[in-house]
Amino acid sequence: MMLRRFAAPLLALALASGAGAARAQADEPAPVQLAGTLAKVRAASAITIAFRESSIPFSYLSPRKEPIGYSIELCKKLVEAIGEAVGRELAIRWVAVTSETRMDAITSGRADLECGSTTDNLERRKLVSFSPTIFVAGTKLLVRRGSPIQSFRDLGGKTVVVTAGTTNEKAMQEIARRLKVDFKLVAARDHAESYARLEAGGVDAFATDDVLLYGLVAQHKAQKKYQVVGEFLSYDPYGIMFRRDDAQLAALVRQAFQYLAEDGEVERQYKRWFLRRLPSGESLDLPMSPQLETLIKAMAARPE
Repeated sequence: MMLRRFAAPLLALALASGAGAARAQADEPAPVQLAGTLAKVRAASAITIAFRESSIPFSYLSPRKEPIGYSIELCKKLVEAIGEAVGRELAIRWVAVTSETRMDAITSGRADLECGSTTDNLERRKLVSFSPTIFVAGTKLLVRRGSPIQSFRDLGGKTVVVTAGTTNEKAMQEIARRLKVDFKLVAARDHAESYARLEAGGVDAFATDDVLLYGLVAQHKAQKKYQVVGEFLSYDPYGIMFRRDDAQLAALVRQAFQYLAEDGEVERQYKRWFLRRLPSGESLDLPMSPQLETLIKAMAARPE
């Protein structure tokens, strides 16, 4: 990617200001005055990325305890674009977050980007901003093979674990309230702990996004032991999270993802993490959904 690709949206933002407009009328190039996150990372020559430790295959720790995954790789490409736009090679500082702490990491300024498996919805957009959609998932149930649970309708009298602070937690609360299904809901710190509770036999099912369930099963090589069941209980489009009301960064993120989609990088990363073998040796073997294909095509389209 060339710097000129990402300098363009920033130049347009500068031209929108009074001083920029005056210079434009004089046919002089307008200097780009960096603000918000871009000014911060340029001054520090570094950017801080919040990541998840067990959101396979989006954002998790490798055997060498390094953040890896689909979201991580797309974020690294985004960091390259940001570095090109601000004229700095940016070092990456990593900070681990959970479902409960990820929003605060962004709003407090502790992290500049959150690269995990975070659902973009209207409630969260009141506090943060999101990149274009990079994946579409939905809540399902993980149970032991042979379990009588094949749907949320079979949860009466059962115990279900969710990861605290997720949209899945709210989806299951809504199922219990609206459809009058009487089950016990317990919350774990992260996806790894939720899976461990199912493994230990303390719960009957684990409810989270289907793709994360497939990832955990693949990581633990437990395809013969567990199965993902039921209909979708929620709609969860994933995005990269960053601070709200940061017009320069928002413009750059949109432009960067447009080029990543147009260049085929989003599709290449999808194949790497969802169709090929993971570092653990297993593959999710999960073809891209028609819905995500359509979203990526729309992402790649240049505005007229």
